[in-house]
Amino acid sequence: MNDEERPPDKPHSDSRRGLFFAISALGSGLLSGLASERLSQSLDSGGWVRWAGIGLTVFLGLFAAVYNAPTALQWFRRWRRGVVSPTGAEELHTAAEEAEQWMTVLGSEAGGIAAAEWYSLNEDRLRELLLTEKARDDTVDDFARICDALEAWYVRRADPGAMLQLSELLSAAAEACNRRDLSELGAARAATAYRMMGDLDAASTRLGVSDNLATHSRTAAALTTRRQVERALLHLARAERAPAGNDRDEAVLNARDRLDDARLSRPGPDLAAEVAIYINLAVVHLYQQDAEGALDQLRPAVARATAAGDLSGQAHALELTGVAAWMQRSPHEARRWWEHAAHLYAEIDEREGRARCLQHLGSADVAAGRLASARELLEQSELLRTSESELLTKYLDAARQAVDPPVVIEEPPRRTATDWLKRLVKR
Repeated sequence: MNDEERPPDKPHSDSRRGLFFAISALGSGLLSGLASERLSQSLDSGGWVRWAGIGLTVFLGLFAAVYNAPTALQWFRRWRRGVVSPTGAEELHTAAEEAEQWMTVLGSEAGGIAAAEWYSLNEDRLRELLLTEKARDDTVDDFARICDALEAWYVRRADPGAMLQLSELLSAAAEACNRRDLSELGAARAATAYRMMGDLDAASTRLGVSDNLATHSRTAAALTTRRQVERALLHLARAERAPAGNDRDEAVLNARDRLDDARLSRPGPDLAAEVAIYINLAVVHLYQQDAEGALDQLRPAVARATAAGDLSGQAHALELTGVAAWMQRSPHEARRWWEHAAHLYAEIDEREGRARCLQHLGSADVAAGRLASARELLEQSELLRTSESELLTKYLDAARQAVDPPVVIEEPPRRTATDWLKRLVKR
């Protein structure tokens, strides 16, 4: 494991805390169990043994009192100020630091697979921490950082239910601490969750709520860009539902306008935001049956994702490059791009993306008549997906029905050896 993949080191305070507990445990052990019995025997023995036992007991008591005095004094001062659970705040801060470090490498070339593994192991712990630790003015930023990290994980896993719960937790914490900027973020996050669930009206409503909060905060520009991209995705979702015609064309044009607005409102150079905007503009061109226009957007998307070490963005752009190649009637080139994208998704353990690429490859095999290969690829895609896909089910049914064993007609009862041998050779 290289330096980027190594889990973040625990703060020095944790090692001091561990030393404190080790010494306290040693003192307790000396005054209990077998040690306590031996001291009791020495106290009953009389003479110098008795005085040695008393001296040892006094020494251990003084040692424990002196060592624990700073900790007790610190606890007493915090208690006087009304802070009764300092360890909870420390634990929240440590978890936020760790989660934020792993979030920066999630989906990246350096440490992407390790980050996915860390999230799988620590997701429940982070959620429990958010549920048990009440956000206060001095801890709400750490609370929000953990929410940010979990959101990145839930978007990648396509888990809108968990993301909606996350937005509700952040909104409650923001209201308790009077943080309008976090309320704005919570509403935008809820919009994303509702869109992923398919409730486009609720998503649009939550975006409207987010628009009216903290419009002059330090994060206002970044959240404006996020809302514009989210509105573009809403329009694309409506285009997907609409039949071919004016309604679909209008939705696609609205999506393009929102993406142009997002590009203009972007707060300074941001490779991740640029990659997302380029990819979604390519989707707009694909809806318009403009494969060459899509490739014009996908080439800079791949370049910027590569420069940023964003393997997830690079894989997504290559996946859409395969779609554009398929539209240009280049099936061999399309397969090559999809296989490459599936390989990149596998490198960072992004299962939803890999499932989509396997579905592309399987449906291409169905179209080419390679039904056994198609069924294998589509079944792998089905295993990796966390949600149902109507298109996947359609192609999988086609592949399975076509490879059912044919009905065998019984041979007449009288057969010659020559006829049997000919049939055997044919089989």
